[in-house]
Amino acid sequence: MAKQAYNEVMAQFGSKILPSFHPYTRFVKKTAQRIVQVSGMDDLQWEFHVIDSPEPNAFVLPGGKVFVFTGILPIVENEDGMAAVLGHEIAHQLARHSAEKLSFSKVILAFQITLMLFGIDPTYIFNQLAMNFIVAKPFSRKCETEADAIGLQLMAQACYNPEEAVNMWKRMEHAGGEKVPQFMSTHPSHKNRIQFLEKEMPSALSKRAASDCTTELKGFSDMFNTQWARW
Repeated sequence: MAKQAYNEVMAQFGSKILPSFHPYTRFVKKTAQRIVQVSGMDDLQWEFHVIDSPEPNAFVLPGGKVFVFTGILPIVENEDGMAAVLGHEIAHQLARHSAEKLSFSKVILAFQITLMLFGIDPTYIFNQLAMNFIVAKPFSRKCETEADAIGLQLMAQACYNPEEAVNMWKRMEHAGGEKVPQFMSTHPSHKNRIQFLEKEMPSALSKRAASDCTTELKGFSDMFNTQWARW
């Protein structure tokens, strides 16, 4: 299933994936490398791809296949902001959320079959909407919140500034606003996300302080700054 998902993404976006030598791709890989090293999953065959598309988005497929859209680059602004995004995606892999969602789908199917056995036969539309709003969406938000917490710790342990995660989500909120109420979304609202990260910040800062970050972090490389100015 993981291979099938990867092939489908490559079929859809393959022509828009930037080459490995592109400054954006090198920037993403450079940022990710430090996070992977502290994740305990450096033996996984990670792949980091950058898709030349304006959506401010990123996602991870099972097996450590991470895709970042160029549309999110102006929002991340700097290496710490990118670390917040990548830490979140790497956290999904660490927590095996994709596998959990697959197992969860099987549970929902079993529940639907049980309803049928007891003579409860809701229409297809009602059945799907009920499962979606009552069960599936809250489960997805739970995974997102867990990935936020783990990702914040990962970026801090990798000696990135965890406070930039809050700043990045504030920029995301300003760029896109809230398009749907939280109860209708598979993700926490930007406001709730920011509040959660602020609550977790003392722990993340302590993690960073204990990580022997002996050198001051630098921002973009000169080459990336040059390309950024042209973008």
